[in-house]
Amino acid sequence: MNPLKKLASQTAVYGLSSVIGRFLNYLLVPLYTRYFLPSEYGVVTEIYAYVAFLVIVLTYGFETAFFRFSKKENDVKVVYSTALISLLISSTLFVLLVFLSSDSISNLMGYGIETKYIEWFAIIVALDAISSISFASLREQNKAIRFASISLLNIFVNIGFNLYFIVYKEFGIEYIFLSNLISSVVTILLLLPEMLKSVWVFDKKLWNKMRVYALPLLIAGLAGITNETIDRILLKHLLPNPEISATELGLYGAFYKLSILMTLFIQTFRFAAEPFFFAQANNKNSKTVYADVMKYFTIIMAVIFLGVTIFYDIIKGFLGSEYHDERGFLVVSILLLANLFLGIYYNLSIWYKLTEKTKYGAYLSLFGAIITLILNFILIPKIGFVGSAWATLICYFSMTVASYYIGKKHLPIPYQVERIGLYLFNMLGIYFFIYFVPENIFFNSLLLLGFIIFVYLLEKPKTTQKS
Repeated sequence: MNPLKKLASQTAVYGLSSVIGRFLNYLLVPLYTRYFLPSEYGVVTEIYAYVAFLVIVLTYGFETAFFRFSKKENDVKVVYSTALISLLISSTLFVLLVFLSSDSISNLMGYGIETKYIEWFAIIVALDAISSISFASLREQNKAIRFASISLLNIFVNIGFNLYFIVYKEFGIEYIFLSNLISSVVTILLLLPEMLKSVWVFDKKLWNKMRVYALPLLIAGLAGITNETIDRILLKHLLPNPEISATELGLYGAFYKLSILMTLFIQTFRFAAEPFFFAQANNKNSKTVYADVMKYFTIIMAVIFLGVTIFYDIIKGFLGSEYHDERGFLVVSILLLANLFLGIYYNLSIWYKLTEKTKYGAYLSLFGAIITLILNFILIPKIGFVGSAWATLICYFSMTVASYYIGKKHLPIPYQVERIGLYLFNMLGIYFFIYFVPENIFFNSLLLLGFIIFVYLLEKPKTTQKS
């Protein structure tokens, strides 16, 4: 099969679980924003920001290490078994440690964070870390259907219990977390066949090689998640008026959800692209394939950006009326553009993964994290969560530019920079017209259609004329 078509087909299958499934999960946002005040939703936003950090810590880069060493080692089963045993041990120790200190952690985090929330999420994060390597194994074996089925069931269970507890029983926000816990337990049970089939061999020498490979990825992951979520942690502490900090955090968390369509596409693409990129490494045309993937990826992201901004007034209806803040359009636009550059950065990152120079991933992410932290500390006290959005955009744009120029020295890939730049320039031109000209959805929709036709005319296959 044509490599691009293969990537597209696998992206579509993973999309069943990621895009369709997460979109269903996204439908919980209107539920939360209608049943809970922004201050209550702020607690949910804060806890999930901390969880994002913990997932990175507890998987410590072993997913990508598994993909790399499954291609290098003779026995894939031993690679899987070694990674699984490592994650089982570390996750169990983590749960024990958290349960022993949950009261202290609750007091440290402050208002709204109860001890039981911390204990539940210790189990959730541990189960998700353990299941991650089995999901990675399914991806490595191209078992996209099973991957999608289990992921979807996880989401359906989570949604079902959310509806039962919140709509039917009218319980509080803690039942959002309890629903998550139940779905994580169901997922690990469904993945038991993969775990039980493991050879249960721990190769210490292999583990050390995986650990060395994964350590920079862990650092990069922590720095990366700092870029993605630290704003939702800092807002509570840096806003000049503590009395409204929980409400502002809830609003920002809800606006972040409105950029979900772009985030979902990026996540779906990553599930399919990482094993695909490694599989293409020995192909003599691999660099051309990587360049084509980047171009078409950017085109799709540009269409999503324009679609969300043009139809923002419709999309914001997903949120309860308490969340219809006038700052929403600007913040969502900035976050969409930030995610666009994040997606481009993920494409670029293949150079340091293929060359096993993963330390550069750590350097780039640390570079972004420093920008994120500095700008959040400067901007939040001045312009609130709008400053957080700008910090995110500047961070991802800077990382993208840096990765591109460093990557040219280590693994030159013939990206069509001028063509990609042309598409982004036109996308931004349409956006600024939408932003400054009085609203006209019909005319703006024609602009979107015009953009798509413009791209098609440039990208359609050239036909050779017969003599």
